[in-house]
Amino acid sequence: MAAEVNEVGVSVPLSVRLRFGHAAVQHLADEIGVDLLHIKGVAVDPELRSGRDSGSDVDVLVRPGHVDRLDRAMRRHGWRLYSTFEWGSPFGHAQTYLHDAWGYVDIHRFFPGIRLEPGRAFEQFWRDRNEVQIARIGCHVPSVTAQGVLLVLNAARSTNGRSVDVRMAWVDASTERRAEMTALVADLDASVAFAAATGELERYRGERDYRLWKIVSEGGSRSAEWWARIRAAPNLGAALRVAARAPRVNVDHLAHRLGRAPTRGEVAGEFFRRPARAVREAWRGIRRAEPGR
Repeated sequence: MAAEVNEVGVSVPLSVRLRFGHAAVQHLADEIGVDLLHIKGVAVDPELRSGRDSGSDVDVLVRPGHVDRLDRAMRRHGWRLYSTFEWGSPFGHAQTYLHDAWGYVDIHRFFPGIRLEPGRAFEQFWRDRNEVQIARIGCHVPSVTAQGVLLVLNAARSTNGRSVDVRMAWVDASTERRAEMTALVADLDASVAFAAATGELERYRGERDYRLWKIVSEGGSRSAEWWARIRAAPNLGAALRVAARAPRVNVDHLAHRLGRAPTRGEVAGEFFRRPARAVREAWRGIRRAEPGR
């Protein structure tokens, strides 16, 4: 069992730290009146995880209107911002915090693959929520059916396929559970991403986000991913905002790579290296497409 050493030199098993991390976030949310749902890892129903590795961080889905309140409270209580919504992922869905005692926490303002408006999607999950005890704190979790859907949608963002998640949540599910999941996927307008994880993506070639999910689930160049993100945007305004971000440097990623905050010169250097990388990626794509290769 993996363990980490905290700031006073005590070795804490990862599984224990994760449980206390969930409990700490829930306790804080209860104090400030924030609605959130624990997802992934130790919060997942045992029938869907079967004793597998519980991950390395705490993940919570937050009611969108409560995100700013939780952000302010976490910073006041010792969580440091590690990566932002803007640069944390291609979808801009999660923000990561680090606490000396509780480790990493990802707060999600929406879940990638769900095209339903985030507030309405959260309300759907919240309406059917359950409660579980984690470190003796009552924590809200989605229904088992919703957990299965979220696990499959999460698997769609991995080129490794996360086949265990898909098998346990979908392939091995009962006929009744699969019918419930299919209905929920339709309600959430999440069919394209769900199909990317279950091997049926080609049914959705005409959808605006088809290309993005193909790249995310199967791999592709960064430049191709950016074009796919622009195409997947729900309207012109959103597409323009994505396009405006494309040439900018991911300062969060650069800082993590350097192990410190980058200087202006380092940010500028990274900015000018990006076009060269894009050209190399395009050239490799052309070479792979040549006959006989």
